Amino acid sequence: MFMTKKTCEQHLIQKLLYCTGEMDRFHKYMQDQAFLMQLLEWLLRGVSGVIMLNNPLSGALILTALSIASPWQALLGGVGLLSSTVMAILIGEERAAVSSGEHGYNGMLVALLISVSSSAGDWYWWLLLPASLAGATTTLVHSGLTAVLDRWNLPVSVFPFNTVLLLYLACTGIENPYYPNHPVLPQVATQSINSTNLNIPQLMQGALLGVGQVYACDALGSSIVILVAVLLYSPVLAFHALLGSSLGVLAGLSVAVQHDALYTGLASFNGTLGCMAFGGLLFTLSWRTHIFAIICAFLSSYAHFALSNLLANVGLPASSWASTLTISLLLLVSEPLTCHSAVRQDSSPGSPVHTPSQCAEDNTDSSSV
Repeated sequence: MFMTKKTCEQHLIQKLLYCTGEMDRFHKYMQDQAFLMQLLEWLLRGVSGVIMLNNPLSGALILTALSIASPWQALLGGVGLLSSTVMAILIGEERAAVSSGEHGYNGMLVALLISVSSSAGDWYWWLLLPASLAGATTTLVHSGLTAVLDRWNLPVSVFPFNTVLLLYLACTGIENPYYPNHPVLPQVATQSINSTNLNIPQLMQGALLGVGQVYACDALGSSIVILVAVLLYSPVLAFHALLGSSLGVLAGLSVAVQHDALYTGLASFNGTLGCMAFGGLLFTLSWRTHIFAIICAFLSSYAHFALSNLLANVGLPASSWASTLTISLLLLVSEPLTCHSAVRQDSSPGSPVHTPSQCAEDNTDSSSV
């Protein structure tokens, strides 16, 4: 009886492990299914790709969390996700890249931010048009940037999202009669704010919300579900997601960022992305990559504050330019860590790669290139 119970527990654990990582067995199984079923898997992987994952179950959890927080925002994000994925199919992008969700997460992100930026309120159906067009455009930008960034072995990442969002908001503005947007304010604190009057529980909550703000979600429960989805894919990435968000809060405190930005996670989501990139995504975790993850989290946060204050003067948000540029810069300058195969464009958004020693070997072998 004891052996039977133990065997059942082992069998259950084995089944649960099938749901972690990239779920390769499930992906192979879906290749024999109907196209619509395959498309659904691709879309769910695209949802998870926003936060650097590649897991359809994580994508389903995240989509559920977004739907609970804001059904309208989730719907608009789904429209952008679908349009960008369909565009990738129409222009003949590689099937492996499409099936891993690589051409979906930028479309979803730009649609989510179009929804958040709009001052027209929820269920303003005219937003479906720019969401779908912007989502499709991110795929075209992604395809073009791939040829450029591949020369330096850099990932395209969310450059398409940041570029298309910036163009959309610059075209519309806050007084547009059809697509009005909220005014963008700098995150620097005013002199009337007492920087010593801090709410510690809200600061801790802000660290959790920093993970949710990667999806422009400011609901605590949904943010926790998103963190669980990251944990399902990789405990290492989940740890660095929370660590990066916490470091972003500390960085915000050090330069007296507005308390609302700290409490809602707006000051820390770039730290989350920066820390995750080096803490298990692009490289296998080691003490050196862990230090780089911490450095990247701080630099991404400080760059975000600077860009927020700068771009607010022209009425534009900083979005995730800070983490995108910081990650690219550190990949270029961190020669002891840089492994060219780690950032190939054909790698999935959430595939962890080599250790620093393996990177050094690869760089030695490819020194003549």
